[in-house]
Amino acid sequence: MNCKNCTQEVNDNFCSHCGQPTAVKRIDGHYIVHEIEHVLHFERGILFTVKELIIAPGETVRKYILENRSRLVKPIIFIIITSLIYTITAHYFHLEDGYMKYDGDQKSAIFSIFKWINAHYGYANIMMGAFIALWAKLLFKKYQFNFFEILIMLCFVIGLGMLLYAVAALVQGLTHLEVMQIGGVVGFIYMTWAIGQFFDKTKTVSYLKAFGAYVLGAITFILAAAILGLLIDLVTKH
Repeated sequence: MNCKNCTQEVNDNFCSHCGQPTAVKRIDGHYIVHEIEHVLHFERGILFTVKELIIAPGETVRKYILENRSRLVKPIIFIIITSLIYTITAHYFHLEDGYMKYDGDQKSAIFSIFKWINAHYGYANIMMGAFIALWAKLLFKKYQFNFFEILIMLCFVIGLGMLLYAVAALVQGLTHLEVMQIGGVVGFIYMTWAIGQFFDKTKTVSYLKAFGAYVLGAITFILAAAILGLLIDLVTKH
């Protein structure tokens, strides 16, 4: 028979050319449990990634980029999952409307854009990470990391930051103590520390540049979203 994936001739249970099994198992409850375990298992899953990013974020991401990419959860998956955890937690306890709030005309494109951002934290965080990466590339230009490598680092760092926000949301939801702002400060401090550690943990200026890159990136992202909405409104009204 021929492989259903690459069409090469197959004489065993697996294709020797691409590794595709000749008979694909049916999707059932066992398959779903296995997939969840595959994501959450300790060796290369969410929990291991979180532990490493808390202990030594800079060194962990450097190793991922330069040496070994098999031990951590993929960065895009990580930031989407952690952002989803935060969104579910905050919405369940009815804690906030979102980290970007616009109180203007609800029929405007600006309102629609910010509403989309608040409803899609994972994708919005990746986009904001791109702006932060541009500033980090500029401020840390003597380092040899390219834009995409910096963006991958930020997916891990911002993802862990969202998880810290989720913990704060959970604590406030369960105890009714106002800790969301504290969680926001802790998350911001962590992300500044992690970015600075990634480039050079031995220099104070590295953390100052990390602070600047994050703040300027976030502001630029908000301005870009507002300008895009304004341009859409100008075009559609004429």
